[in-house]
Amino acid sequence: MSESLGIAVIGAGAIGRTHIETLAGMPGLHLSAIVDPMPAARTLAESLDVPCLPQIGDLLEFGLARAAIVATPNETHLPVSAALLRAGLPVLLEKPVAESLSSALKLIAVADETGVPLLVGHHRRHNPIIRTARRAIAEGCIGDLVMATVTCSLAKPNSYFEAAWRRSPGAGGPLLINLVHEIDLLRHFFGEIAHVQATASHDRRGFAVEDTAAVTVSFARGGLATLCISDAAVGPWAWDLSAGENPARFPAHPVTPHLYCGSTAGLSLPDLALWQPPGAPDWTVPLQPHRLEVTPGDPYRAQLEHFADLIHHGGTPLVSVRDATANLMVLDAIVRAAESGQRVAVDLSPLGHET
Repeated sequence: MSESLGIAVIGAGAIGRTHIETLAGMPGLHLSAIVDPMPAARTLAESLDVPCLPQIGDLLEFGLARAAIVATPNETHLPVSAALLRAGLPVLLEKPVAESLSSALKLIAVADETGVPLLVGHHRRHNPIIRTARRAIAEGCIGDLVMATVTCSLAKPNSYFEAAWRRSPGAGGPLLINLVHEIDLLRHFFGEIAHVQATASHDRRGFAVEDTAAVTVSFARGGLATLCISDAAVGPWAWDLSAGENPARFPAHPVTPHLYCGSTAGLSLPDLALWQPPGAPDWTVPLQPHRLEVTPGDPYRAQLEHFADLIHHGGTPLVSVRDATANLMVLDAIVRAAESGQRVAVDLSPLGHET
């Protein structure tokens, strides 16, 4: 029997705890340490009977892990991940890849320099629902994309914003924290985004970062998508509140916040309902819906299995640092579009090659 792989979790906040809980049920993997200076992290580590260290230097000095999950605030992603990669530790880095494009490009350089596995935690790509939808889209089940509508209404409580970084430009706001997921899925399904337009508001919360935004994107291969997002709007129409990915944190309402309309059929998510006409498309003729078959699975578990496979066998990450940086480039363009009121082109040339 092979030796269990010790993984440290750096940052024991909400998403860090999700990874810790997932690790507890993973054969061949175990939590070897928590790195977090907060008292709550020490209490958690004591309850799990694992070491709790205040900084990654201690982790590296004592050799307590063979790999690490980085779930720290966005502005620390570059220095923390770079230190781990240069020490030879594979990294699963929570999204977004960094707080800025310049930091993300520096992290790409470190990953290229070291050759150590780096997987970015856009966990939805590991969800069987997403895998099934992507396969159906790739096989032409909806034809060419014509339009998509994505809604993300998240009424976050005031306590969520007690952490200052969630109110700070470059780290907080629903564009960077939440919309990055939706951008990643749209790119995953329909290819690169060519242009964006946007408007944003901070009127509800009054923070330096937005609380609500409306975005339009056009794809290089054709098709348009609209995205509306808010962390101050009440409603169940959000992936987090409908997909059931994290039942310990979020309820799963029976709604469909993702609608993809193609030239021959439509597809909604997360219910995987495919709406097809009986013949040629005709708005006066009833569509015939059926649900695509899928075997449910935990995307966080699947993501860790993929991470372990990368560590043991190498290969290409499902979400590479370049791929995740492309998401950040789209978000950067969205911010510039909202500030200028202009249509903004998405320039991926700094990546050096295809994502």
